[in-house]
Amino acid sequence: MELDRPFLQLPYTFDASALHDEVAALEGESWLPHPSGLEGNSAVPLVSINGVAKDGFDGAMAPTPWLLQSPYMLQVVASFKEVVARSRLMRLAPGAVVQEHVDFNYHWYSRVRIHVPIVTDPAVRFFCGPEEVHMAAGESWLFDSWQRHRVINNSSQDRIHLVIDIAGSANFWREVRQLQRGKAAVPAQAIAFDSGEQPQLVTEQFPCAPIMAPGEMSAIVAELMADCTANADNDREILEYYHDLLFDLVHDWRQQWSLYGFAPEGITGFQKLLARTRSALKQGPRVLVTSSNNVGINPVIMQRILGAALQPHRAEEFATGRS
Repeated sequence: MELDRPFLQLPYTFDASALHDEVAALEGESWLPHPSGLEGNSAVPLVSINGVAKDGFDGAMAPTPWLLQSPYMLQVVASFKEVVARSRLMRLAPGAVVQEHVDFNYHWYSRVRIHVPIVTDPAVRFFCGPEEVHMAAGESWLFDSWQRHRVINNSSQDRIHLVIDIAGSANFWREVRQLQRGKAAVPAQAIAFDSGEQPQLVTEQFPCAPIMAPGEMSAIVAELMADCTANADNDREILEYYHDLLFDLVHDWRQQWSLYGFAPEGITGFQKLLARTRSALKQGPRVLVTSSNNVGINPVIMQRILGAALQPHRAEEFATGRS
């Protein structure tokens, strides 16, 4: 994550009233319950795996019929001129909350979320790290999902946000850096509906490699260990143990990669390396804790490394470009 603060407002605004009209036109069955069953949380998939009504990140993304029937919403999503990952309308019922959490699965290692509020109220508060904001209707915001964050809807109406996940091109992150330095990278723009525009939406096709590249694994491990080392309350011997355990995985992963690449003959060896590392984790999710957000190391290892490093079912499409 390249943000240097919990929240950053982008210089783009949209017509919340026009977006609300498109939201109101969606059928009731388009709203799906939260996959974890969180009360008061529901969503409409707009960009999803193969454009169907399902949750998940591991697959070629495409616009859903609900996005395609909403021309202004489609223009808004496409207006950032970025490759779009899973994106949704997210609804929070009156009085509902999104409990404090950290997004530490693999998807969030290299992606950021753009929020465009459509229906909201000043009583809707977004907390991230030490800061709190109300995102007003029609604005566009980023937030640092590696920091602890939560949302409270203390209003009497649904809160509905358009949320767009991207990795971000160099142009996007150059603009973010300029904004963080207090410089106007681009002038503020109010982007209204253009009935003559044919938006060019580009969606993510390869969210992860079938076998994680050794360099990427090494970077994830190095960042995680640096974060835990910065916490003075962590046990030094356990830090050394995890350093050696994870870098042993990196080194043997690189050796296996150099012999087999994506070839099926190497899959069993990769699986054994993951199993070896998983079995050697010490008991307890918080045996080490990060300094930046007070998260236990084991769940991060499980989701960001061990659970994401091997997706052999995607090898053919990754090599040929055909899903």
